[in-house]
Amino acid sequence: MQKIKNNIWTSYKFPLVLLCGIAAGSLIGWFSPDFGVKLKPLGDVFLNLVFSVVVPVVFFSISSAVASMANMKRLGRILGYMLLVFVITGLISSAIMCVAVNVMDITKGLEITLDAAAETVEAKSLPQQIVAALTVGDFSQLLSRQNMLPLILMSIFFGFVVSSFGEKGAKLAKGLSFMAEIFMKMINYIMMYAPVGLGAYFAYLVADLGPQLLGVYARTMLGLYYPLCIVYFAAGFFIYAYFAAGIQGAKIFFKNALSPAATSLATQSSIATLPVNLEACRKMGVPKDIREIVLPIGATAHMDGSCFAAILKIAILFGIYGREFTGFETISLAILVAIMSGVVMSGIPGGGLIGEMLIMTLYGFPMEAFPIIATVGFLVDPPATMINAAGDGVAAMMVTRLVEGKNWLKCRLDVYGNLKEE
Repeated sequence: MQKIKNNIWTSYKFPLVLLCGIAAGSLIGWFSPDFGVKLKPLGDVFLNLVFSVVVPVVFFSISSAVASMANMKRLGRILGYMLLVFVITGLISSAIMCVAVNVMDITKGLEITLDAAAETVEAKSLPQQIVAALTVGDFSQLLSRQNMLPLILMSIFFGFVVSSFGEKGAKLAKGLSFMAEIFMKMINYIMMYAPVGLGAYFAYLVADLGPQLLGVYARTMLGLYYPLCIVYFAAGFFIYAYFAAGIQGAKIFFKNALSPAATSLATQSSIATLPVNLEACRKMGVPKDIREIVLPIGATAHMDGSCFAAILKIAILFGIYGREFTGFETISLAILVAIMSGVVMSGIPGGGLIGEMLIMTLYGFPMEAFPIIATVGFLVDPPATMINAAGDGVAAMMVTRLVEGKNWLKCRLDVYGNLKEE
């Protein structure tokens, strides 16, 4: 019995400590908002530490995984199945929200004050959005976390070129893999500060959001959006994890999903959560090459939560401006816009502005409507990012199931049900 208790404590020690830190911070923010706001620098330290290493983590993890892959056919299968999983889950989440907003009158009692300052935001055409999302004009811009998708594409390209050198490239591939291990070790040390850093960030978020949560926005958020996110996280991810590896897969996912979920909820950034997600997926048994390809790409392109948020914003604008959010063409375009905006929105803390401008320009809403979805976006962003980031883990599990077969997890567990060392 004592051994069982020790095993439970070993498995859940960090998540429990993390929860305690978050709970303490939330209480401070609620009961002493002035003090909670003052704790923000402690949270900023944690966020800055994670952001400082995320670019090299992405580059070395992806390039080493591709460069070390002797079988390019496997790489193609991973990328192909990854795209399939991302699109299907995005379609499912968008369809769910489309049904929900049509069942519930979400614009009833919604009063949002327009902000003229938002008119200074510059809109971009769709081709410009695509070019900006995929490329940068200077090598130095690849070193910024704001250009993660171009960095990911360059990392894949670099790893592919290294692999093409055969034996000569194998030496560099080992060096890249070692550098990836070094930065992941740095992440392990940074995460020791997570209970304090995330606790302080939650104190600030609760202190800052608390008054708004009591207003008219809360009726839309609490009545539909937040409950739907919780249901999708619990039920949707259970179904995905069950598909990936049966009931054992669902257990191992939820056992390790708390840390990335909490980190993304506090930081509002899939990119900031990436190092935590990589470690969580290692504990889920996802193979190294799959998790180091799927997760970095997922941090900028996996968009279930962002699809939820985009559909909600579109429906709110339709309701306020007296347009019917019904019909196959309208719903189909909304789902397409949700997936497109999700790709450019994910990964940046509070970074829905580009996706929101995409919604504005494609639907032809006047510029004064921008503060409406910007204000809504501020409230929907934390749970949306949580769905995005935590969903990357279960997406990696599903990709593994498609690449390696339905018994992949059993092959990685010993007779006692514990994960074997890689």
